[in-house]
Amino acid sequence: MKNFIIAILLFASGISEAQQFNNTTIDTVKNKKMLIGYCTRDAFQDTAFKDWFDEQYNSYQPDFEIVDKLEGKLDDISITIVMGTWCSDSREQVPSFYKILDEINYPSEKVKLICVDRKKKGLSNEADDLNIELVPTIIFYRNGEEIGRIIETPQESLEKDLLGIVRNL
Repeated sequence: MKNFIIAILLFASGISEAQQFNNTTIDTVKNKKMLIGYCTRDAFQDTAFKDWFDEQYNSYQPDFEIVDKLEGKLDDISITIVMGTWCSDSREQVPSFYKILDEINYPSEKVKLICVDRKKKGLSNEADDLNIELVPTIIFYRNGEEIGRIIETPQESLEKDLLGIVRNL
């Protein structure tokens, strides 16, 4: 009964679960499948994305000395990742970033993943108010307020940049 009520509410609001996450479209530049809009990490298990995601994730070796310093520092932090599956920097940085999050057991429900096209637009207006110029852009929030960003590539490393953002909180 509960699922039936949820389905009715989603239908009434014009949103279906199938349309909500992990939508794909074709990148007209490379004529390849790309993710668009709100996504979950599971989207990277699609055959169009799995090879590059898994390869980068598995090959990335975090600096564990820095990772250890991150323990407990992200408890009240939420993260929004804006990326393009067509973008080489996104393909490198996002799997590596997820590996760091896994190492510190960061809860996946605190990560919002938005995939954009080459014009930095999502499926609708997901990224419009985020001032995205380059991807990936990883935005960190504390109590709903932005506290920092990693834009395109880290200044030092993902771990060091992240520690710099959360260190003084």
